Order: sequence, then C-alpha cells, then structure tokens
Amino acid sequence: MVIPADERLLGERAAWLDRLGAERRLAGNTLEAYERDTRQFLQFLSGYIGGTARLDDIKDLRPADLRAFLASRRKEGAGARSLGRHLAGLRSFLHFLERKGLVNAAGASAVRSPKQPKSLPKPLSGSQAVTVVDRATQMNEEPWIAARDAAVLSLLYGCGLRISEALDLTPSAFHAKATSLRVTGKGGKTRLVPLLPVVGEAVETYRKLCPYHLDEAEPLFRGARGGKLQPAIIQREMQRLRSALGLPDSATPHALRHSFATHLLGSGGDLRTIQELLGHASLSTTQIYTGVDSTRLLDIYDRAHPRA
Repeated sequence: MVIPADERLLGERAAWLDRLGAERRLAGNTLEAYERDTRQFLQFLSGYIGGTARLDDIKDLRPADLRAFLASRRKEGAGARSLGRHLAGLRSFLHFLERKGLVNAAGASAVRSPKQPKSLPKPLSGSQAVTVVDRATQMNEEPWIAARDAAVLSLLYGCGLRISEALDLTPSAFHAKATSLRVTGKGGKTRLVPLLPVVGEAVETYRKLCPYHLDEAEPLFRGARGGKLQPAIIQREMQRLRSALGLPDSATPHALRHSFATHLLGSGGDLRTIQELLGHASLSTTQIYTGVDSTRLLDIYDRAHPRA
C-alpha cells in the first residue's frame, strides 16, 4: 500500500518498527496495529497539510494536530480503545524520533488518552465451555480437522492460552507424559502452565489423525493445505459453533481464556496464581476477573434468594 510520505520519513518509520520487534519484542498483533495506526496517521497528515508528509511536518506537532487525527478516526467509527492505541503508537514513534534529535514529542505527551470504557470479560458457563471444546461438537466433517479444532479450543479453555500462543506451539512442547506446557507469551516471556490429561488427550488425538508430517520444531497445528493454522480459521469455526449451540456473540475463542480464569477464581483460585497462569505482567489486569465473579454471585443471589 502506497503511503503518502517521503523516503526519509518512511525509512525512520521502518527503523522504529524494526526496533519494536527486535529489541522490545512486541507481539506480532501489536506490531501490525502500530504499523496500521502510523500508516493511517500519515495518510491523514498528507490530507491535513495538502501534500506528501515529511519529517519537517511532524517536527513540532501540536496537540491540536493530534486531536484532529483522533477526531477523524472517531468519525470513521474507531472506539476509545482503538483511539488510545493510535495515540500510544504515535507517541512511541515520536519519542523514537525525538531521541534521534529529529522531532519534538512534547505535543504528543500533552494529549490525554481517551477514557477507556470499563467492560467486564464475558466468560462462558462451565457446561457451555465443556461442550464447545468437545470433539463431537465440532462442525467440520473432516475427522482430523474436527480433532484439530477441538485440541486448539481445549488449550484455550484448559490452559488459558491466547489463540496466538496455542497456534505457535510445536510438537516438541508435548513430550511423553508431559504434565505442563512451556508457553511463550507477549514480549517473548515464557511461563509454565499445567497440562490437563484431557487436553493432552485432545492434542494426541489430533496428532494421530493429522495427515501431515509434524516436525518437532514446526507449528503443531496445520491448515487444510498443510500450512500453519491461522487464527481466523478458529475464529470462523467458533462462529459456526455459536450459531449451532445458540451461544451469544461474546462466545469467541478469547472468551474461553476468560472462562479459564473466571472458573478458576470461582473455584477458589488465588489471583497471583491466575496472573502467572495467564501471563499477565500486572496483577491489576487479572483483578478484572474479580468483578466478573462478583457479578455472577449477585446474579445468582437475585435469582435464588427468596427475599431478593
């Protein structure tokens, strides 16, 4: 895609993105988002100034300039979370340029991030989650693909993995009689999570049925043509399951990870342990599940207590 900016500015942007990937080891999804956000900003800027964007055009960006960009994105339907990420990406890029003496990033620092809405995760119930991960429930008629989908979904619910973490696993992670998995999460950080026997069995069933050779160092989960399985495939299969089982729109692959955390907490798990299992850098991120559990308890109280 052509970006309306001169070669020098595009070169600095490419160097910034390379640094984020190599030194800060940001997740691939975050890098893609930052690339897209800065591309959209440069497209906006070229229209804003009426010409090709250059370094001089962002040398002294004012808060009003950045607010104009955020306002344009809001008009296009971007929500508070997306706008916050737009601003975070631009600040990172401008600070990178400022450290090289090319721009003044004070304008970006002066702009407040949009207030983020407080929304609680929406987990599935225990029975819903168990049904979703069952091999017999899967919609694909090809046995090995149905087994594959069941194995991936089982890892999301049984181990609390992100979908990207599950799809990055290799056969070497499942050595004989393995009782835990070493998972590489955001920022390249690794953690150990228990491997439930039922999850291990789901993975083993898939491995036996998979028609492709699964090299120990290559991706475990394969698409229909043998390439690495893409998240969109699992998301699409989950959408089909939602329709077939009458589940709400909030029943996504990531909702299985929410379900993992919520069900652990509801069964007496402590927040610190759940934080480690999920790979959260901050306990405050994990604490959102206490709100989910409190909401569930109050809902039960309202429905069940004679005086409610």
